[in-house]
Amino acid sequence: MIALLVLACAAFAQSQVLPAKPARMEPPSKAGLGADFHAGRRAALVAELRRVHPRGTLLVRGLPDTRGYLKFQQEKVFWYLSGVEGANASLCVDIETGAATLFLPSASAGKEQWEGEQWDASDAWVPAITGIAAVKEAGQLDAHLAARVAIDKVVWISKEPWIDLAGCHDRARPHDAAIKRDPLDGRPSREEALAARLVERHGADVRDCQHIIGELRRVKQPEEATALRRASEVGALAMLEAIRSTRAGVGEWELEAAMSFVHRREGAAGPGYHAIAGCGPNALVLHYNEVRRELRAGEMMLLDYAPEFDKYVSDITRSWPVDGIWTERMIELYDAVLASQEAGIAAVKPGATMRDVEAACRRVLAERGLAELLPHGTCHYVGLEVHDMGDGSKPLEPGVAFTVEPGLYDPESGIGIRIEDVVLVTADGCEVLSKGVPKDRASLSKLVAEEGLLDRLPRRLFPAEGLR
Repeated sequence: MIALLVLACAAFAQSQVLPAKPARMEPPSKAGLGADFHAGRRAALVAELRRVHPRGTLLVRGLPDTRGYLKFQQEKVFWYLSGVEGANASLCVDIETGAATLFLPSASAGKEQWEGEQWDASDAWVPAITGIAAVKEAGQLDAHLAARVAIDKVVWISKEPWIDLAGCHDRARPHDAAIKRDPLDGRPSREEALAARLVERHGADVRDCQHIIGELRRVKQPEEATALRRASEVGALAMLEAIRSTRAGVGEWELEAAMSFVHRREGAAGPGYHAIAGCGPNALVLHYNEVRRELRAGEMMLLDYAPEFDKYVSDITRSWPVDGIWTERMIELYDAVLASQEAGIAAVKPGATMRDVEAACRRVLAERGLAELLPHGTCHYVGLEVHDMGDGSKPLEPGVAFTVEPGLYDPESGIGIRIEDVVLVTADGCEVLSKGVPKDRASLSKLVAEEGLLDRLPRRLFPAEGLR
């Protein structure tokens, strides 16, 4: 009986042999924004690091595979320097020569049968599309580092918290810090753990280059500007559909869903950040994220939501009455916010700073006696993250992208209004990337009156009782 069982198991195992490379699988046609773009970013970073120390190694690690059944999203600093989307990848660069070595997992026919084409060290297409000729198996990384440190102990890493889809350093950093302080957890961040292991295993002199990467990311290259422009155009299309679909009785979550559908239909990877879709009193909550109340006539709708496209994020906000009818207080507050934003955008030019833009926004609100109703800043960088890296005090220059977003939040009337656009600094001013959504009151009311995506869908199957 045992012998028969063994034979049966062997026969079953034989029947489960997987093909080495199913014919239907196709590799990506390019890496990230193209091999030249990512090689240029590596070269720019290495040039800056070489000024500090002429030798040593740059080490950047991508993310491990997902813990759940979710689509893998690459860590953004690693992607910025490599364009590689595969899990469990690392990049080493010789600072003295600029030569890059990419480390990828070994081939797995089983994983590719289940999940499709993977980035692995044996794929001939990897060096072809990345421009990185030296590709080794991930298991060789530790020995490679030992050899590099024997030549020069300096190893540069980025200690910026890791970020993937819808992530942002100003959320990730306090999250990591809270885990480290937790007496029943205490784990260091992924970046701190890497630094500690490099010291422990190899005696490396670990240095942080995130501030240099942040400065490189602050000024966008043409390829990045194209990605930001596309994210903003797609975000604008989705916002138009949300405004058209606005009706009393529609759920905040339905507007979010309608926008998400348009984002994905147009090729976006997903949300750049969680939707802030607040009606009535929810519009007063700056980062409101419950998105579970039904819209009511006579209230303002505030919607702040945009997608990520080619790893770059837009950030768009519009505000409008649910029924398209503006009350006197709505008009007063809305016109002040719009005038404030227009003044801020007019102040954008090379040589100015984001502080100058903010001052222009606030000046208008102060002249109208409304400055106390603005509790937040009016500008932040946008790029690989919705609140992107970079020194906010530096003079603006062509290629810098950031938001202009004044708002007013009046608890007495329950009205919250914010208008936000992404601007890209040009030689003589700026380009408003999200200009595809109108901001004047007449156009917004006209859009509300039009048929929207949600109007063409059947009524919800279940009532929204208790969703407030």
